Amino acid sequence: MHSPHDPHGPYDSHDPCVRVRGAREHNLRDVDVDIPRDVVAVFTGVSGSGKSSLAFGTVYAEAQRRYFESVAPYARRLIHQVGAPKVDEITGLPPAVSLEQRRSAPTSRSSVGTVTNLSNSLRMLFSRAGDHPPGAERLDSDAFSPNTAAGACPQCQGLGQVHTTTEELLVPDPSLSIREGAIAAWPGAWQGKNLRDILDALGHDVDRPWRELPAKDREWILFTDEQPVVTVHPVRDADRIQRPYQGTYMSARRWVMKTFAESKSATLRAKAERFLTSAPCPACGGRRLRPEALAVTVGGRTIAELAALPLSELVAALGTPASETARVLVEDLRSRIAPVVELGLGYLSLDRATPTLSAGELQRLRLATQLRSGLFGVVYVLDEPSAGLHPADTEALRTVLERLKAAGNSVFVVEHHLDVVRGADWLVDVGPGAGEHGGRVLHSGPPAALAGVPESATARYLFGRRSAPAREVREPRGWLTVGPVIRHNLRGVTAEFPLGVFTAVTGVSGSGKSTLIGEIREELPGVGRLVEVDQKPIGRTPRSNPATYTGLFDVVRKLFAATDEAVARGYGVGRFSFNVPGGRCETCQGEGFVGVELLFLPSTYTPCPECGGARYNAKTLQVTYRGRSVAEVLDLTVEAAVEFFADVPAAARPLGALLDVGLGYLRLGQPATELSGGEAQRIKLAAELQRGRRGHTLYLLDEPTTGLHPADVEVLMRRLHALVDAGNTVVVVEHDMDVVAGADWVVDLGPGGGDAGGRIVAAGAPAEVARAEGSATAPYLARALGSRP
Repeated sequence: MHSPHDPHGPYDSHDPCVRVRGAREHNLRDVDVDIPRDVVAVFTGVSGSGKSSLAFGTVYAEAQRRYFESVAPYARRLIHQVGAPKVDEITGLPPAVSLEQRRSAPTSRSSVGTVTNLSNSLRMLFSRAGDHPPGAERLDSDAFSPNTAAGACPQCQGLGQVHTTTEELLVPDPSLSIREGAIAAWPGAWQGKNLRDILDALGHDVDRPWRELPAKDREWILFTDEQPVVTVHPVRDADRIQRPYQGTYMSARRWVMKTFAESKSATLRAKAERFLTSAPCPACGGRRLRPEALAVTVGGRTIAELAALPLSELVAALGTPASETARVLVEDLRSRIAPVVELGLGYLSLDRATPTLSAGELQRLRLATQLRSGLFGVVYVLDEPSAGLHPADTEALRTVLERLKAAGNSVFVVEHHLDVVRGADWLVDVGPGAGEHGGRVLHSGPPAALAGVPESATARYLFGRRSAPAREVREPRGWLTVGPVIRHNLRGVTAEFPLGVFTAVTGVSGSGKSTLIGEIREELPGVGRLVEVDQKPIGRTPRSNPATYTGLFDVVRKLFAATDEAVARGYGVGRFSFNVPGGRCETCQGEGFVGVELLFLPSTYTPCPECGGARYNAKTLQVTYRGRSVAEVLDLTVEAAVEFFADVPAAARPLGALLDVGLGYLRLGQPATELSGGEAQRIKLAAELQRGRRGHTLYLLDEPTTGLHPADVEVLMRRLHALVDAGNTVVVVEHDMDVVAGADWVVDLGPGGGDAGGRIVAAGAPAEVARAEGSATAPYLARALGSRP
């Protein structure tokens, strides 16, 4: 490492390349690679090949480490704990900015306006150039923000919604008496009996059906804010002496509101939420601001009205301002909105909450914001910015990457989308396979030169048109009707989905695809069992892993508990669980990692100092099965485990399923925190595939090819088509035209995003949709079909 008095290491601004030497992060095999600066460089390779370990785990991590060392003395301690990336040295490395797809936990107060800083500009416009009512003093720009005390509506604290509850929610079955549990919202166990006994002591009849109690008593029991204290003489089990005690009454509404507002337990909060309904705040009408702020207008509209408009319309609504101040501010707003619209996100409004955006939308919003940041001489490291982009919008993305480059930056992109790969200046291909079959740089140079690398999986797709076998379009064995759907931008849309075949739902970003398939519910006639296979993590902590999720770990623990050594020591199945005390290492409580909480930075995990990441205590590790301890078995890759457990049928099934979805390179105990969204989705699919067939199942997948190399897409598609051949129905939302071309039926939404979308433009076999007039998808689908032999 570099000497401590030189925090930046040898950053030579004249060296035209970033030079990596001896990278060993994750599965990288002592990689040396030179990547030119001031270009758009793409990193390609199959899932798990090590391309992210090179781009994010090595290059970005090292840039971040140097930055921390230069800004904060306390960061040295942290780097020591987190560990610098495993690399001998990197020279010529400028500062780096990462726009990963990681979901930072966005709150309900975070919105498109706050992510892009557009809200600031709009508030400034209202404060300085808005029409204030006669005699009213000018408001500061803070007064137009629902997130400040100066601007928030006092009644709903700026959230726009108030949570209320009703008798119907609190008492779903009024034929029951209080003793029989009429008040469903009450807590269970002792606390519930306590409240019942207090009502009894207060003289309420707890044995009459709820609906026969006088209305004013029912009102008081559910909604009172009084908290009377009474002496309760419990009448419970005769054999236990119960002493009288002082009990405090709390109404059902008060209990629910208190739990929802204060409970740390997600389960309790979710339970409380079932009894709440949220209604627009009566004071501000859901507009989140104080009346003073809502009295100010620009072009005759309030700030709340402008924030609700799609960005593409907001530009027009601002009009041509009269004053010079207003003109400058409006110009600034327009120039900030332009890149957002350019990236195909003009359908979003400023008040749209961040949690409702997809990962791809969020990353492109951050990208558009960066275009205005004016940073110069940095490396942008991007994680698949084409995720969730319709082919029609990919052009705009390429333009944006070129503009970041033109501003004097280097752009490093991990990407699978072949159009983006073809448009790059430089290509780093990692592989050839995944996990231990990858980790080498096969090519670092101009994309065209990859054609001469026979072992590259990327080359086959980038140059040769692979001939996808033309399939007979399957005949549906029934139809599922969804709708009319009125949500977001779908205004009374009714869609027909064929059963027993493979359907692709297409359309540009924001056209309403996810909203539409979100309306497919288990109770609809024809659905049967509904399985949504999404890209959410299989767990938020290192405790959850592929072995536990697929049920394989139960089999492994039984095998260990049955060994002679375990029997002799009296170790049962629980001894080999890392989730309960006994066999696990108590320092890290079986996680294998300890969390390091940092000021201002996301918390990180480092290997446990006691067990070194093994998760178990020394005694447990002395028991072996076929020469391996339980920790060593968790360290096996799926591929290695297939051989190790070849003669154990109960283990072969889940392992075979993981292998079938192309995850042979994952370690059985790989913590969920290290898995990508695409990997999590395929683990869920594997867990589903091994279940064995039970009647008809409808599988819903939202953009399953996100994060997958074309070679992995083929593996995944074989699995999905096999599910259909077994008599099930598969519905995918998809932008990958090769997947769409191989479908039996296509539902195309559009023609645009947001208010310009929300209609079914075409529905039918791929060949018909490819000829549809006015469809943004048709020309791209036609190209994919045309290239088939």
